Amino acid sequence: MKQRALWSVLLASGLAVAGCGSAARPESPSGGESQPKSQKLVVWDWKSGEPAAATYIEKAKADFAKRHPGVTVEFVAQPFDQYYTLLGTAIQSSKGPDVMLFNGGGQIRDRVTALQPLDQYVTEDKSRLAGWDAFSKDGKTYAAPVTLQGHPIYYNKALYEKAGLDPANPPKTWDELVSGCAAIKKATGATCFALGNKEGFGIQFFMSGLGSGILTPQEYDNWIAGKRDWTSPHVKRIFELWKDAGDKGLNNDGANSTAMFTDIFRVFETGKAAHIIGLMSDVGHWKDFAEFLPPDKIGVMPAPVVTDGATPSLPYDGGIGYAVAKWTKDPKLAADLVRSLTSTDALSAFYAKAGAIASDTTIDVSQAGPAVAAMVPEIKTGKPALHVALSSKTLDLMGRLSQQLLSGSTTVDKAVRQLAASDRTG
Repeated sequence: MKQRALWSVLLASGLAVAGCGSAARPESPSGGESQPKSQKLVVWDWKSGEPAAATYIEKAKADFAKRHPGVTVEFVAQPFDQYYTLLGTAIQSSKGPDVMLFNGGGQIRDRVTALQPLDQYVTEDKSRLAGWDAFSKDGKTYAAPVTLQGHPIYYNKALYEKAGLDPANPPKTWDELVSGCAAIKKATGATCFALGNKEGFGIQFFMSGLGSGILTPQEYDNWIAGKRDWTSPHVKRIFELWKDAGDKGLNNDGANSTAMFTDIFRVFETGKAAHIIGLMSDVGHWKDFAEFLPPDKIGVMPAPVVTDGATPSLPYDGGIGYAVAKWTKDPKLAADLVRSLTSTDALSAFYAKAGAIASDTTIDVSQAGPAVAAMVPEIKTGKPALHVALSSKTLDLMGRLSQQLLSGSTTVDKAVRQLAASDRTG
């Protein structure tokens, strides 16, 4: 893949429904038609209201203003837990924002009929930015990536030390992981995993964070390509381990009632769990954890091997990206705003302030610390995350079934059959 190849070259060289609007909508000025008409673009996202994203947004707006000084840009930050519901309402009415933020994968692919293809506008950015595949469908690109989103397994080196384990050599197999966690539990009282599954997101992290150690390389590639064999014992094993981890007390108490964002991350940061399958972008990641843990105590480990022949790899895709609504009055103008939101200056600010692993492969991350130093080299051989290949409908079902598996109200066989049926129809 072109973007992954570029990462390899760079590393080798020293890396490393409120606020509706529509583009070009004239605001009628007072005083006659000879006065210039102003234009306005409205952006919906869930990031622009966060303090860590403030400088990023300022840089993007300044870049856009240089090229389009007569255009007003309004950011409307929506609550994430309601975001796609609000967006669905806007899509049904074909009235809403000109530019909108999406997660990569099913969330955007399920909605491409409401979006403008961006290929003709972002040609110059294709080689600089990575993560395009997560925002593409049927050979067309529908959003430009802002971040790279991966699911590394973080571990607390201090807990390893207290349990007499070598933090420089994390477990390489699932059996070694379980054995090490037993030692950590005995020495410190900490659980093996910090898990939040109130929203049903925990299973997505589990599947993608551990999947490369469970599926064979061919099964993994087939899964991403849409040739998913839900009858495979290795696919079933993902859900068996999910249930076993809960049944055997490897997770913190109350996983089904603990929110992923951001309650569960506090469990890991405060030393109550030895591991967490976290994120690479701007939340639940190395920089967040560094507020509580010294950077040199935050480790990153590959997925432990469960299946002989499995080849652990970093699961990552384009994380979040901005798209252009089909109903916008001026697609080129809106696409120019997307380009400003993915400019090097803006993304550099997002990385510096929020710690996001940005999509821009020219940004130097060599001074970020041990955790990033461990992750970034893995990008060149990384593969797309398993859950991102699934439709949003199947992901929603998987979230509900994952809660039932932890509570004991369904079986692995029943859950896998339901997921297979949903995936086929999706």
